[in-house]
Amino acid sequence: MRWVKQNSLALAFLVMFLLSLGGQALAGMLEYNDVQRAEGAEEVSFAQYVTSSPFAVDVSENWQSEYLQFLLFIMLTVWLVQKGSPESKELDRAGTESDEDQRIGAHAGPRSPRWARAGGARLWVYSNSLGLVMGAIFVLSWLAQSVTGQAAYNSDRLGDLRDPLSWWSYVTAPEFWDRTLQNWQSELLAVLSMVVLSIYLRQRGSPESKPVGAAHAETGVEG
Repeated sequence: MRWVKQNSLALAFLVMFLLSLGGQALAGMLEYNDVQRAEGAEEVSFAQYVTSSPFAVDVSENWQSEYLQFLLFIMLTVWLVQKGSPESKELDRAGTESDEDQRIGAHAGPRSPRWARAGGARLWVYSNSLGLVMGAIFVLSWLAQSVTGQAAYNSDRLGDLRDPLSWWSYVTAPEFWDRTLQNWQSELLAVLSMVVLSIYLRQRGSPESKPVGAAHAETGVEG
């Protein structure tokens, strides 16, 4: 039970993620089969649907936009600040900060990760590992979206007796960018709202909020 309590936040989001993914798959299959029946086509099983390009493109499309949001937020908050927001660093700490502030190299403590005490390439990789992994997941999910989206789009085109598109033609087509930018703009708006609203609004006890009594101008403090 202690382990569960110490990891309750991650476990809660994992459970909600799996439930929502399963719900999306079930609802998507029912909708897909409804269209298939209306067109006089054969229905698909749950296993067939979750391995199909329509399901894969919907999932990967959402994933790439989410990881783009986190990647941009991680990288931009290194250098950019927002007065009064707990989502920002203090105004005078913009940049990568000193080795002492980051507790790396000679300033690492006995409980610091091993690579934080290293030097050279290992230290650089570990110092940027979060952004590198988030960026890699974004690129991979974007590629997955483009490939599965091409397959789903070409299936519709073939059904309309039109020639299929190559991968390059698809990723430069309005249909692809319409789907992509719909997600990007919503993710960017969500981050903007969090950064700005947290200047003036509070949630008691949340590390994403300033203390309830903190001044609006206080920056980089958490409740």
